[in-house]
Amino acid sequence: MSIVVGYLATVEGRAALTAATSEAVRRSEPLVVVVSERGDETDEQRAELATALDEVRSSLESRDVAHDVRVLPGGRDVAEALIGTAEETAASLIVIGLRRRSPVGKLILGANAQRILLDSPCPVLAVKPDPA
Repeated sequence: MSIVVGYLATVEGRAALTAATSEAVRRSEPLVVVVSERGDETDEQRAELATALDEVRSSLESRDVAHDVRVLPGGRDVAEALIGTAEETAASLIVIGLRRRSPVGKLILGANAQRILLDSPCPVLAVKPDPA
């Protein structure tokens, strides 16, 4: 069993990673961090992503959290990748970060988030970053 988290170097991604790390520690399960490249990144953006992932690895190692960081090539369907990883690792939980939305925007959930919530083989924890 494992905890699978969709990660981007954004406030939503960091909120998801924080929640997933807490769940991994609480459940004594390894954490699988899934990062999807967009495919059109510049060299500078790739370097920033590499730095962010090094920080993620260091943070997880300092907390003694068993982990696997998977960087998926650009162009892959993010929802499919998270669901596939959850199935492959027999995940007990998927954690995703959601953007804050206006009252009208709340009527429309992001397409990837909606697919993950509906098609996941396990429970999904959707988190939003702190408003501060």
